[in-house]
Amino acid sequence: MKYFAKLFLAAVLLVAYAMNFTSFARDLVYIDQVLNPAKLQGSGKLTWWGLHIYDASFYRAGSFSSPEFALHLQYHKSLSGLAIANRSAEEMSKLGVPDTQAQLWGKQLAIFLPNVEPGQSLTAIYNPKQGTTFYFDGNPLAQIAGADFSKAFFGIWLDPKTSAPKLREQLLGQHCPPPLLQESCKQ
Repeated sequence: MKYFAKLFLAAVLLVAYAMNFTSFARDLVYIDQVLNPAKLQGSGKLTWWGLHIYDASFYRAGSFSSPEFALHLQYHKSLSGLAIANRSAEEMSKLGVPDTQAQLWGKQLAIFLPNVEPGQSLTAIYNPKQGTTFYFDGNPLAQIAGADFSKAFFGIWLDPKTSAPKLREQLLGQHCPPPLLQESCKQ
């Protein structure tokens, strides 16, 4: 009887793993198509007061020196789109973006950011010619043009002054941040 219970548990874990892998592979397809090909630079998780908020993955286009990149967030907590937009504006302000500009960008984000539930994802992909394109579960949401917004938005995770330095370190790994952040880097 114990043998069958262990076998059943192993089968359940294998199916759960396969479902997560399939979901991850599905998510990577659209990132890979845009970055042609996508190369994972690093990943980590954000926790707040011991709560696992999301897993983050940072991709570069082809090489770790590419100016095109993507940040993929797989959520583990339910959050409203408005809360995500407001928090993004707060974090931009903390990085030195003038409050009026950060609030304006926060309002722009609030227009299209959806509520998220555990298992859902938001992805932002930066292309110097187009700006930042946002995706919800692999489907395009909106695009915000301009390097200033992109630098402020991605700075939330990648700027040296981020409020999540451990996550920044995990996302960048042993490689430099993207040129958008204009940070000198020696490899």
